[in-house]
Amino acid sequence: MINQLKQYPIFENKEIESFKLLENQGYCNENYLLKTENQKYLIRKFKLEHDRKFEFKVQKLAYEKNIAAKPMILDEKNGLMICEFLEGSHKIALDKHDLEKLANLLRELHNIKLNVKPLDLKKVLTSKSRVVEEAFITLKKYKVEEVLCHNDLNFKNILFTDEVKLIDWEYAGANDRYFDLASVCVEFDLDNKNETYFLEHYFDISEKIYMEKIVGYKAIYKALCEQWFKELKTTLQ
Repeated sequence: MINQLKQYPIFENKEIESFKLLENQGYCNENYLLKTENQKYLIRKFKLEHDRKFEFKVQKLAYEKNIAAKPMILDEKNGLMICEFLEGSHKIALDKHDLEKLANLLRELHNIKLNVKPLDLKKVLTSKSRVVEEAFITLKKYKVEEVLCHNDLNFKNILFTDEVKLIDWEYAGANDRYFDLASVCVEFDLDNKNETYFLEHYFDISEKIYMEKIVGYKAIYKALCEQWFKELKTTLQ
């Protein structure tokens, strides 16, 4: 693959010092770290099909808001993307400072303007438990607050440095902002105190927080995760 990478203009006249497969791989991509004399790059080799042009576009918009790595090259023909490499760590538990930073980041993300067809969660979920059906009934009582969401905020996609950055944008799209908020509450298993703290730092003081809506989207997010892992297991067999 190194010979292929050397064909891209960004690597012209640059010595590639190392190229290695990263540990803790995701399900949708193979991730490599490429080092030159003065810079590190993330090479993402696609394993599953997605709308990569849209992913690249969204990541570029997020980068301009300082919440994502800079996307540099999308090569759909060869199934790869090249981005800047971000140093940082993933956390499985968040303190109050982390929750504040993540709330601020999501507010920035959700303010990005992008005209795109919204995600239809009812169609995405192929089977619905009684709990999920009741969640959809509950959500009908509330206005849909459609924004650009990441839609996959598990801890592996949140990178903590001095700031917070999001990675792996393939599932990004228009959705109710409560979906991203609920996914954080689920993924980090926030107790009532930390959940309230997180939400109060996301919403303006003038905005009402609808906890019933959070509960509904939690149920839907859990069901989506379960379905996605089942489908992924079948795909990768």
